[in-house]
Amino acid sequence: MTKLDILVLPVHPDDAELGCAGTVLKHIALGKKVGIVDLTRGELGTRGSAEIREQEATKAGKILGLTIRENLGIPDGLFQNTPAYQLKVIEVIRRYQPDIIITNAYHDRHPDHGRANELVETSAFLAGLRKIETSHEGKEQAAWRPNMVLHFIQDRYIEPDILIDVTEYWDKKIESVLAYGSQFFNPDWNEDEPQTYISSPEFIKIVEGRAMEFGKSIQAKYAEGFTSRKLLGVDNLFSLR
Repeated sequence: MTKLDILVLPVHPDDAELGCAGTVLKHIALGKKVGIVDLTRGELGTRGSAEIREQEATKAGKILGLTIRENLGIPDGLFQNTPAYQLKVIEVIRRYQPDIIITNAYHDRHPDHGRANELVETSAFLAGLRKIETSHEGKEQAAWRPNMVLHFIQDRYIEPDILIDVTEYWDKKIESVLAYGSQFFNPDWNEDEPQTYISSPEFIKIVEGRAMEFGKSIQAKYAEGFTSRKLLGVDNLFSLR
């Protein structure tokens, strides 16, 4: 078993890259083990295909230097926060025993994002209940509950509870985002497929502008913002900035 320090559980391949790739890169540089398990294959996306997205996710994972990159294969767009899908997420949480989980925004223009947030939050709590039984490769799993679940901020403006300075890792973050050539601005992509909100050249500028706005609040060039359903604490006031 590979124990992870941070497990990112986004609903679509590319959500993690957009929402928290800078934070992922920063903590890997600090020696932490970080993995991403995408909940769906993003098969309902307007551009590309599930197979192309899988290749792109693998490429992005190598750019980020992840310990693991997997996909749960939950149906894109059609899932709910149900016991069957909760058990899938619980199994992954118990398998990798992360101290921190990062997932989608609790509210967003894309309905999958909010539903994924609810599914992951529920499953993270249930994973700590020993009377819920799960197994991996025929072996019963022990209960495990992460110390915290954070949500990255996506399209809608949401006031963050915490900001992470990712200035040093910004260029590498954007490299990981642009690994998804089917999804974001790519002049060489198939012209027969329609343009979307995120495939326009302006979209990356929006992502950068949001990061610069967050960074301004902590005297950094770029920052990523996160929310939490529980109060967050620090060891001492000098850890704050």
